[in-house]
Amino acid sequence: MPSPEARRIRTVFAMNPVHLPRLFPPRLMERLRRTADVDPGVVVRDPTGAAGTAVAGRLAGAEVLITGWGCPHLGAWAAAAAPRLRAVLHAAGSVRALVGEELWERGVAVSSAAAANALPVAEYTLGMILLTGKDAFALRERFRATGAPLSPADTAGVGNHGRRVGVIGASRVGRRLLELLRPFDFEVLLHDPYVSDAEAAGLGAAPLALEELLRRSDIVTLHAPDLPETRRLLDGPRLALIRDGGVLINTSRGALVDHDALTRELVSGRLRAVLDVTEPEPLPAGSPLHTLPNVFLTPHIAGSLGNELERLGLTVVEELERLAAGLPPDHLVRRADLARVA
Repeated sequence: MPSPEARRIRTVFAMNPVHLPRLFPPRLMERLRRTADVDPGVVVRDPTGAAGTAVAGRLAGAEVLITGWGCPHLGAWAAAAAPRLRAVLHAAGSVRALVGEELWERGVAVSSAAAANALPVAEYTLGMILLTGKDAFALRERFRATGAPLSPADTAGVGNHGRRVGVIGASRVGRRLLELLRPFDFEVLLHDPYVSDAEAAGLGAAPLALEELLRRSDIVTLHAPDLPETRRLLDGPRLALIRDGGVLINTSRGALVDHDALTRELVSGRLRAVLDVTEPEPLPAGSPLHTLPNVFLTPHIAGSLGNELERLGLTVVEELERLAAGLPPDHLVRRADLARVA
């Protein structure tokens, strides 16, 4: 924590201002302003409207941009408008589409709160794994329709004892999920081409090729980044490898799945799915996935929402305090990593 006498870092917010109160509630904003010379009333959202405004004046002296959802792409305009800029602290996840070549070339440090955002996604996924293992959604619908108690035959295939969970992608979310799965009585499988067998074992998972993981898993959960090589990663033939009655959970990106092929599998009743992301998003009103009893569809809620946003703001405040102390950001994003991370 910098001393009260330390020079505050000239900082500008760049995001949709509607997010500011939850990212930085009063006590956290007060802590931020002990390190940052920042005006919460001046927020960059439209770079074309910055010239001749208070925003342009603030940008001219800005050393740090605190960005978030609704921030414009930080391309040539940002490099020109903020010649003293030395860091972008992103109070959200991916910076892939946010930071332009001009800032990378200039050596601007880029930090992301992706690690903080990974926790609620992993928590959501864990909850869904446990609930689908108990077949909670289908049994709830049955109970709602009939009111009849369950017989042993109704629950013969239900339970989480020894259930095989296949995790695709040891991303930040994937790794947090692997941590959360440790106390439970699951057999955990992992596919990630960048993770060695020894590292997978250290994460508590058995490494497998993708096709073998799909064949062996009761529940498959996606945590890979959306890259050209991962688009339609789960196509029709691969979805067909998942056992009858298996579950697919997607909290990553809809583009990782061939949704026409998935829809066919779900309409047939062969698979079940928990989908927090889809392609397109949202789905058309006429999509059968809205009403299928074997589909649990949520509106992209796994990531940080409500009071969870403060965790992202706290990450940014801590990063700024590190900069003020002469230290590098703790959650630095390296340009070279963008080829394989979200």
